[in-house]
Amino acid sequence: MSVEELTEQVFDELSQKLTNHSKSAAGVADRIAKEVERICQKSNRIQNSGQIHSWQLTLARHRMQKCLQYHKLGSKQGRVELHAQLSSMVYRHVAPMHSRLSFQARYNLIEDFLQGFYIEVLRAFRREHDVAENYTPRTQLELAEYMAFTEHYAKRRITLPGRCNQQLVVLRAQGFAHGQPPETLVDIEQAVEYPKGEDAQIQSRSYAAQQVREQMVADTVDPSEAVLRDRVIQELVQYLEAQGQSDCVDYLVLKLQDLAAPEIDEILGLTARQRDYLQQRFKYHVEKFARSHNWKLVHEWLGADLDQNLGMTPQQWDEFCKAITDEQRQLIELKRNGSNDREIADAIRCTPKQVQKRWSALLELAWQVRNTENKGK
Repeated sequence: MSVEELTEQVFDELSQKLTNHSKSAAGVADRIAKEVERICQKSNRIQNSGQIHSWQLTLARHRMQKCLQYHKLGSKQGRVELHAQLSSMVYRHVAPMHSRLSFQARYNLIEDFLQGFYIEVLRAFRREHDVAENYTPRTQLELAEYMAFTEHYAKRRITLPGRCNQQLVVLRAQGFAHGQPPETLVDIEQAVEYPKGEDAQIQSRSYAAQQVREQMVADTVDPSEAVLRDRVIQELVQYLEAQGQSDCVDYLVLKLQDLAAPEIDEILGLTARQRDYLQQRFKYHVEKFARSHNWKLVHEWLGADLDQNLGMTPQQWDEFCKAITDEQRQLIELKRNGSNDREIADAIRCTPKQVQKRWSALLELAWQVRNTENKGK
């Protein structure tokens, strides 16, 4: 199938899916067709398969569906969903491995990193689609196309030495984390020992020497974070098995090995559609686990438990407390005091099951406050 024929077919299918005619549909269809053609030409696997036409249609429809998903969400919610997805991908990589950062501090690092990453993606979009150097998405469909491209770009697998590979956005986040200020020479012995002489005292009072002393005392290898992460994974696996979701357990194990989607499909014997369905079920159960079944352990691991105002800044917390009802404020205080669901149910006059549902809804609201952009931005 030629590029022109593929463009025409994508345009026809895209026009049928859109409720309102968009003047940018032709341009989007053309860019999808050219990208698919480029992938098919460069892939030895596709060229040797003897099913190039089938691959063209599959890849084109996959990209079109992703674009339509963001288009359906709308510009605001689409950005929130994309931002949340990328944030979860880089959360563990955006800071040095042994850094002990609060949820808010790590959130600020993610915001700084993703702002630069979005600029990189826009440049890559312009370069790969051969559009003008000042091209910017204008219509809702073009914005959806850019967000879909951003997701694909972030998930690209980059081959590393030793036949390993990693997602591009993770590599960028690791590079961001490793960025350090210029080195400063410090005499370790003088920094640790009591200073002798005027020059030694001056050096000992320097900011760099103070940092060395603090790090040598405080930066010991603390396995608590790894232990907590392992506990979360262990509890999640037990929860999934109790729910009869053994296939979700298999998917989790493979994801923890950082395998690409095609590799997971091959191991589990899944089609792309079956994988999408499995991912949706996995996401549902993970959210249920994190917001109701074992919320305390998960939020402690994320540095967003009640002692840290559910990961919100003081200003966000004040606004959050003003926006919720008296009953919800009472629920927070009872949870903070360590009351169990039965005691809380008696206090607010409902059933323990309703307590769990109301607490899950409250955590969902807190998540929205933490992750939604401020209205003034």
